[in-house]
Amino acid sequence: MYTQLDIETHFDGKLKIAYLNQPETMNALTKPSLSDLKDFIKECSEDPTVRCVAISGRGRAFCSGQNLDDAFVQGNEHHDNDIIRKIVVDYYNPLVTEITRCKKPVVALVNGPAVGAGAMLALICDFVLAVDKSYFAQAFSNIGLIPDTGGTYFLPKLLGRQLANYLAFTGKRLSAEESKSYGLVAEVFTEEEFAPKSMEILGKMSNMPTAAIKLTKKAFAQSYNNTLKEQLELEGDLQQEAAQTEDFIEGVNAFLQKRKPDYKGK
Repeated sequence: MYTQLDIETHFDGKLKIAYLNQPETMNALTKPSLSDLKDFIKECSEDPTVRCVAISGRGRAFCSGQNLDDAFVQGNEHHDNDIIRKIVVDYYNPLVTEITRCKKPVVALVNGPAVGAGAMLALICDFVLAVDKSYFAQAFSNIGLIPDTGGTYFLPKLLGRQLANYLAFTGKRLSAEESKSYGLVAEVFTEEEFAPKSMEILGKMSNMPTAAIKLTKKAFAQSYNNTLKEQLELEGDLQQEAAQTEDFIEGVNAFLQKRKPDYKGK
């Protein structure tokens, strides 16, 4: 079905992991891989059996960014005038939109270097789990471009203006541990721990009250533009919506009965 992705399913279909599967290019992004990934996220979002989604890379890298051979016709120094804009608008922006509005948690499993658009692909996910040998680099400036893949929107919010400017202007590499210290990465594991520890977290996410997580994502997203008053009103509305889910009823009953809840994600 997907020509550029290797899909794994775990926990009776509750978890789906898409692996970028072009290790010979360190999983550089192409128009087909961007389209495949967008379709994968959209399908997982709408599939009621899927409760958690993850993105990772095969081989030694997470993602090395845009494949320049895929973007440009060799020998055309002007790059067909607006070809870059077309790639951003037609391929990157739809993927960013699907990831950020996905109804399920989307986790980046960063198994190696994440560079340029590859770094932002990880950072626009709901959270990042990284192996300690990985690094992140906003390498756009190295070839005379600006951060895309949501970079100009998310980096200042994640890092503040000063550090966002510094990393975007210089392309400086951040180790996994440095990225965690800046709040870009949730957890860092050794190479031996990475697979089992990540699967442990993904297993937990696959059995959480997914409807509440969807509403939490919605609230966080709207907080960027809301006043405090608007956000408090939104919290009331979304909390009422959460309280009408089957998972809320199950959570309360499990607490009262002193047992582990069995959430269904609805």
